[in-house]
Amino acid sequence: MHYVWDFAILGKYSHLFWLGLGWTLVYTIGSIVIGSLIGLVVGILRLRRLRVIDWLLVAYIELFRCTPLLVQIIWFYYAFPVVVGVNIPAHVAAMSVLSLYGGAFYAEIVRGSIESVPRGQWDAARALGLRPWRVLRLVILPQALKPMLAPYVNQSVTQLKNTSLVSVIAVPDLVYNATLINADTYRPLEVYTIVALIYFAILFPATLIGRRLESGMTYDRV
Repeated sequence: MHYVWDFAILGKYSHLFWLGLGWTLVYTIGSIVIGSLIGLVVGILRLRRLRVIDWLLVAYIELFRCTPLLVQIIWFYYAFPVVVGVNIPAHVAAMSVLSLYGGAFYAEIVRGSIESVPRGQWDAARALGLRPWRVLRLVILPQALKPMLAPYVNQSVTQLKNTSLVSVIAVPDLVYNATLINADTYRPLEVYTIVALIYFAILFPATLIGRRLESGMTYDRV
């Protein structure tokens, strides 16, 4: 079968590509910010080792890490409103699930990075008379940032890729708009080639940054 490529036909749909990209970046940045806040709080709370609270936090983390994100999005949009009796707009469902999903991974990054700081640093800070919160904020967290950066960037790159899944609930991201363009033009090869190139143009530099951080900014345990 001979297929004739024709990208020119997609010129009049460029506004839909740009609109989809805009929404993709909104959901990416929003879920990274909210997910980071969730991860920071959950990761720090897990350090306290309070049995009941820790069990609930572990349940949250493992629930979101061990189930497919696509299933989470569909369940939260279609099933959760039935459970609570409240309709949830698609954009709210998408942002909520992406943030909670990212937060579960960020929480483990925060916890693992903080625990990588030698215990002697905690003891030395306490010996200076600092309160536990000030020990964490002034002494431990600054040292935990180095081992935290590489996995944090990698997870943030994954967040961008994950936004493509919100198209299943008709959120107008890049993939959803590409579906609309394809339905109007019947040019799937050209449409999804452009989508792939857009994602690559954003993700490849971010991936290189993550690799650089991973190779050159890990914590030196001496």
